[in-house]
Amino acid sequence: MSESTYVEVSPDQLYAMVSDVTRMGEWSPVCRACWWDEGDGPQVGAWFTGRNVTPERTWEARCQVVAADPGRKFAWEVNNGWVYWGYTFEPEGEGTRLTESWEFLPKGIAGFRERLGADADAEIEKRRDAARDGIPATLAAIKKAAEGG
Repeated sequence: MSESTYVEVSPDQLYAMVSDVTRMGEWSPVCRACWWDEGDGPQVGAWFTGRNVTPERTWEARCQVVAADPGRKFAWEVNNGWVYWGYTFEPEGEGTRLTESWEFLPKGIAGFRERLGADADAEIEKRRDAARDGIPATLAAIKKAAEGG
């Protein structure tokens, strides 16, 4: 699933913000903090950890950058290929069309089924619902921060 918004800053400026994962906690309704573990910032192969908080639980997830094309695309996979999160930056007028994408990958679905058995599909659907609600909230917060609002 994905959604997009128009942001009145250049793709390069927006990429610099979004690829600084240490700022994700400012924008996401679930992710409260991120920090770099290995590697020196937003480059393919670098690892970071995200701390997520919902009313039900708090957990940390290790993520690896899988795309880092300045001004064009930034993406990572959670838990060695279980979930994909990505952002694309497309020039539009004087600004950027920012798109955020999320996908539960086959390895993650299999992993959930192995760990959770009969409860897996319900838990996967909870994650989909969280992404469906969280993506527009995150995009709105990034837009506000980028435009100085």
